Amino acid sequence: MPAPQRRSRGRDKNNILARPEFMSLNQPATSTQEARSSSRKQSGQYGNSVEGARERRQSQQLPEEDCMQLNPSFKGIAWNSLMAIDIAISKGIGVCANSTSSWASARSMVKLIGITSHGLPWIVGTLVCLWNSNTLAGQEVLVNLLLALLLDILTVAGLQKLFKRRAPFEVSPGILDYLVLDVYAFPASHASRATMVSKFFLTHLVLAIPLRVLLVLWAFSVGLSRIMIGRHHISDVMGGLVIGYMQFNFVEIIWLPSSTCQMLSSLW
Repeated sequence: MPAPQRRSRGRDKNNILARPEFMSLNQPATSTQEARSSSRKQSGQYGNSVEGARERRQSQQLPEEDCMQLNPSFKGIAWNSLMAIDIAISKGIGVCANSTSSWASARSMVKLIGITSHGLPWIVGTLVCLWNSNTLAGQEVLVNLLLALLLDILTVAGLQKLFKRRAPFEVSPGILDYLVLDVYAFPASHASRATMVSKFFLTHLVLAIPLRVLLVLWAFSVGLSRIMIGRHHISDVMGGLVIGYMQFNFVEIIWLPSSTCQMLSSLW
């Protein structure tokens, strides 16, 4: 008996397929299919686990975003409250905004007040006066006034393009507004121009006290008229008043002397 056992052991040692690294070749095909199916199941389970983890992450992130929107900072609450008050009061003052407003019959007259501060009539009027001016002092004042008007149009147009704030009412700009790039609400171009022009006249022209009072009232009435027709908010007009005053101070800093103004006037 020991002899056959030794022979079988020798055969197993000489058999290459009996080695551990070649054992998979002796297994039937069903085992390989089962291994493949098990690997697929494992990969599917892994994919499902990854998707589940992603969904859990999204579900955890969404409430945080909602909390950020529902619980803003104190500055955000204060700013939104001020904007809401501004819009509410502006809509209350806009009594000439459309044909169904309470003061709809006075819309044309109120709109005319705003046209008195439009940029195009002021530029054309300044050029006509400069053409007919014969004194050096008059040319100096008119050239600097023209410079201030052009600066006002460019500054306000740039700021309006930057902020792009809509009017409190659905009021489409007119043709004259498009010519001077007055399309958006903030800042109010008519208010800034009225402030700048009135301050310019009060500083460089010798006027009687009644005319000085009328200039100040005209600047404020222009801003109020723009709110009444629904074209601007209160904050837009206030911003225009501040910008107009700053523009006047800037023109005073870069004031062109009489010799320069005379040279520029001689060009046309």
